[in-house]
Amino acid sequence: MKNRRFQLYLAGLLALFCVYVLVEYNRPKPIDRTPTFINHDKIPYGTYALFDLLPDLFKQPAQVVRKPIFNQLYPNANPDYPRLYSRQTFGTDINYCFINSTFQLDSLDCRALLRFVASGNNVFIAAEDFAPTLSDTLHFDTDVYTSSRRRSLPGGLRADSVTFRFGANSLVAKRRFRYPRELAPVHFTIDSANQVARVLATDAQNHPVLVNIPHGHGHFYLCSAPIAFTNLYVLRPQTSDFAFASLSYLPAPRTVWWDEYQKQGRVGQQSLLRVVLRYPALRAAFYASLLGVLLFILFEAKRRQRIIPVLKPLPNTTLLFTRTVASLYRQGDNHQLIAEKKISLFLEYVRARFQENTSDLADEQFRERLAQKSGLARGRIDELVRLINFARTAPRVSDPELLVLSRTLTAFRRDAR
Repeated sequence: MKNRRFQLYLAGLLALFCVYVLVEYNRPKPIDRTPTFINHDKIPYGTYALFDLLPDLFKQPAQVVRKPIFNQLYPNANPDYPRLYSRQTFGTDINYCFINSTFQLDSLDCRALLRFVASGNNVFIAAEDFAPTLSDTLHFDTDVYTSSRRRSLPGGLRADSVTFRFGANSLVAKRRFRYPRELAPVHFTIDSANQVARVLATDAQNHPVLVNIPHGHGHFYLCSAPIAFTNLYVLRPQTSDFAFASLSYLPAPRTVWWDEYQKQGRVGQQSLLRVVLRYPALRAAFYASLLGVLLFILFEAKRRQRIIPVLKPLPNTTLLFTRTVASLYRQGDNHQLIAEKKISLFLEYVRARFQENTSDLADEQFRERLAQKSGLARGRIDELVRLINFARTAPRVSDPELLVLSRTLTAFRRDAR
């Protein structure tokens, strides 16, 4: 009966597990809202839609760039000797576009990019964080919006959102483009040393969000809200025109370089665990396994102790000691001491076994009681007492006499009940 009940419980648990697997398998996949800005991502914050529409805007397809800026501008250059290429000239028909949450470059890339723009080309950068080497050179910076305790801002605008608008000369000057503040958290601040920067779009508080900074014969177009160029807001009618109006400041038709290096790295530069890290379930299992291995190592290391050496047990030398002591006693012909030792041990045995007082062995009543308690004949008891008294009083105990005494004591112990 108990086995039957256990089988029913097991079948019920198995059925529940199957139902859970079916529900998880048919459950709609959660939307990935990671802001990747990658041109082939169709998730809300990828840039697939914008990249697909670039040929309509620039009259030709965009070329994907998967190289660092210096390597793209100087394909045959050695970075260790940039002076050898300081006189290289560029064409004046290239628009270089960067759309990412951050725009990072080192001093070598920065000098190459500045020379590229000074030659008459244009660079469009949409990012929230800019490399200090570039911002210090062009005299601009980004600042985070300060939180407001009021529920609404002047003009009926909400404090948890930002609203962008273009200048009066723009074709969409009357349009307003609203974005969540957590997705567009920064705006530009123009240094007073920059006298050539031109503000193209601002927020409701007139903070610049899209600026044009001339440099040499070319221009830098900087936007502080890269989220406006993602699929979610490019495909939304209320906000789609902001991305296209911003890119329309770039001259066309021109060659368009679309940078993916800062988002995907070089071509073929992928992690060996790219398949595991790509899927959330495998990624979670991988990290859980690493954590389990780490915990196992930590706890196992604490429980392990150093190897305890095997110690050989000490040899039993009792018999050797006894033989040594016996040989000392047997060196002479008189065995009085050995006989006395045996008698003392025997009397202790009688006191413990039969509860008799052995102070007076000549007592008739003592002998009678000992005979009755031991179950031996009275004659054997008398003979035993005689041998004991003889060994105690004799001045010398020979080998035969000691042997007779020892055998008599042993026989009493063996035959007593």
